[in-house]
Order: sequence, then structure tokens, then C-alpha cells
Amino acid sequence: MSRERAPSSRSEKAAMVRRHLADIFNAALTAVDPYHSVMNAVNRDGSKLFAGNGTYDLGRFARIIVAGAGKAAARMALAVEDLLAHALTDGLIIVKKDHTVRPGKIRQVEASHPIPDEAGVQGTRRIVEMLRLADEQTLVICLLSGGGSALLVSPADGITLEDKQRATDLLLRSGAAIQEVNAVRKHLSSVKGGRLAQIAYPAPVLTLIMSDVIGDPLDVIASGPTVPDSTAFTDALAVVGRYGLRGKLPERVLSFLERGAAGREPETPKENDPCFLKTGNVIVAGLRQALAAARETAAGLGMTAEIMTSELQGEARGAARLLAEKAMSMGRSLHAGERQCLLAGGETTVTVKGSGVGGRNQELALAFALEIAGKEGITLLSAGTDGADGPTDAAGAIVDGRTVPRARALGMDPATYLENNDSYAFFTTYDSRSGEEAHFITGPTGTNVMDVQIIAVEGSGP
Repeated sequence: MSRERAPSSRSEKAAMVRRHLADIFNAALTAVDPYHSVMNAVNRDGSKLFAGNGTYDLGRFARIIVAGAGKAAARMALAVEDLLAHALTDGLIIVKKDHTVRPGKIRQVEASHPIPDEAGVQGTRRIVEMLRLADEQTLVICLLSGGGSALLVSPADGITLEDKQRATDLLLRSGAAIQEVNAVRKHLSSVKGGRLAQIAYPAPVLTLIMSDVIGDPLDVIASGPTVPDSTAFTDALAVVGRYGLRGKLPERVLSFLERGAAGREPETPKENDPCFLKTGNVIVAGLRQALAAARETAAGLGMTAEIMTSELQGEARGAARLLAEKAMSMGRSLHAGERQCLLAGGETTVTVKGSGVGGRNQELALAFALEIAGKEGITLLSAGTDGADGPTDAAGAIVDGRTVPRARALGMDPATYLENNDSYAFFTTYDSRSGEEAHFITGPTGTNVMDVQIIAVEGSGP
């Protein structure tokens, strides 16, 4: 097996480190491939299907149908088709645009993310029509992953799609955590927050889930359409107040939430609802598998690897400061030439106050670059495992101690870009002027288990 040639210059060394970070990231993606994740979590032996603690006798069902939504749903569907073969009757999933795979018996509808669109509404209507025909002789297999909240969209009575679009945009810009965002979205929907299970009842429902939420809370992932909802209208209203959205939300949205809090709109189904007696939910993959694979790959590249956290959250800038402090402290404690890899993952937030374009990973990377400006031996890759960071074509960015000094030498002020929440423009301009590739662009990956931060640290100590 050939070894990589030792770099002979500073620029070659930087390029090698960046290649290693990309290799580590790709290993993390491979570990959470939706097709293999489903195949590893679900087994079939003749007419018996085994998933989690549940056993399903396929022979007793007259029909087996598949429904679902999410960025990873297409490759999950491929696995289910291969598992069920001729036993599968019908199916329909909603995926983000450009996330489809080869067509099969399970049909695919492309829709918009993160802001819902009419294609998502029409696709959801078709799913609901299919589930309303389900009975006790029907097995429903639901496939859910990150992005499902935007893709599976059916506004509650009296709420328009435009209302949902405006409310979603405000929530995503507010800095609210995903749990808070989804508490509101569930209460503006006729399918989220357990309502899809109600629609399918009395059919048994097996839900296979790719988790993209810290802690894997089932009622938050894709807004929990097949599990009991732990939140109430009062929680949704509290989120609206906490982030100053009362005077900004569409009047129909605010009025609906207030009626719900007053008991004049039906609550989302809770744990005692009979529809949940026939539901099983299995998480087939999540961030921990991705980080474990990243650690193994880093070790294979000669770096001691440490998983710092799988629950990175809060404002992206604050997370960047935390990671930078850890990396700089570690660099000082390592002997010269020693290499360590710090790994983290989770989902930060960005409170958008500027007029720029970016995403939480690009914002984190830019803030991190400012923290380590001029420091040698520290390189960060921060990227979304779905390949899309915010409303951009970048997954994230790679920065090191040279990024900020070089940007300033090229006539750019990184702090100004950061204050305007314009990280995408910063990295685009930086790459154009410097000839580097700080922007990390993968295209759609077909999976989604939150974000990953990979930091290579080389010792600066004696």
C-alpha cells in the first residue's frame, strides 16, 4: 500500500490537511448512507419483517404501502423496495429537489426545502389520500428524515400555503432551535405532530427514521407525524413571543394559534390516542454513527481523534468560539509535529440580522477563522451532511489560520461579512481572489444527520 508523499512546502501541507478533512467527512457520510442504514436495521426472513422490537408478518396483510418525506427518503425507499420485493403494493415519498433516485414502485415527488411549496402540498395530499384507504389489512411503512417538516406540508384549516411560507421563513431566521420551530409547525399542520398516524389508523404503521436532531427526539424529527406530540398550542405561542414574532406572523397564523391555546382548535394527538397502539418507530441512523466513522478514519490517517461533542448547538458564532478555544489549547499542549483531530457535530442556529446569504456551517467557519487568525496548525471543516448549508449550493467551508490574514490582504474585511450574515459571499469572493477552495461543495449527498465539524490540530509546543 503506497503512502502519501510528505509535503515539501507550506502550501502543499495545507492542501494535504484539507484532503484529509474531506476524506474524514466522506467516511462519515458513508457510515450513514440511508440505503445501508435501513438494510442494517431491518431484516426479512421469509414472510417475517423484523425492525426494532417489532415483528411484522407480511403474509397477513392484503396491502403494504410506503409513505414518507425527507432528504434521505429516496435511498431509504430503495432499501425498502429491495426488502419487500413483490410484497410491496404501492408507495409515494416527497423528496427535496434534485434528491430523487432511480424510479421504482415507490413514486417520488420533488418539492422545495426549507420553505414549503405547492408541490409539497400536492404530494402530501396524495399521501393522505393513499393512507385514508388503509385498513387493518394494510401495513403502512413510513420513511422519515431531516427535511420532512418542509416537504410533508398540509396547512391546517384556515391557513394558506403563503401563510406557512411566511411563518417558516420568520422562524428559521429568528434563531429558534429546531425543537421550537417544529413546535409551531406541528400546530399549523394537519399531518405533523402525530396526525399522519391518525389518518392511517386503524392500519399498523412502521416508521423508519434517519435522525437529524440532537438527542433523537421522535416527536421533533420531521415534526413527528407518526408519534405522540409532547408540545401544545401554548408552547407554540410561547415560541412566537420568545422571538418577537407576534407582530410579524400572518394574522391567520397568530389567530389560529391563539384559538388553539384557548381550546377552540383540536390539539395534536397525545400518548393516549389509540392510533399509537399500532405504531412502531425505529431510528436507523444518526450523527453518532457518522462521528464514530470519522474518528476511525482520522486514526487511520495518523491522527489521535477525539469526539468533543455530538450535541453542538446554540448560535454558530458561539459554537465557533468554543471550538477555536479548544483547538488552540490543544495545539499548545501537543509537541511540535504531533497531530490530533477534534470532532464535533450537532445543529447550531443563526439569528439573521443582516441582509447577506449563508448557512450555519459557513457562518461558523467564518467566525472560527476570525478566532484563529494568524495561528498555525489549525484547520476546520464545517459542513452539513446533506450537502446543503442554508439556501446555498455549498455544504460548508474549510478555513485555517491563514484565511483571515489572506482575505484582508486581498482587500476583504471578514468581520463585515460576518456581521451581515454574508458568509456565502465571503467564501465565494475569497476563492475567486485567492485561487483557493475554501468553499466546500459536495452536491446533494442523499443523507442527512445534521452537521459535522472536523478540526485538524498540529502541535506548537516544545
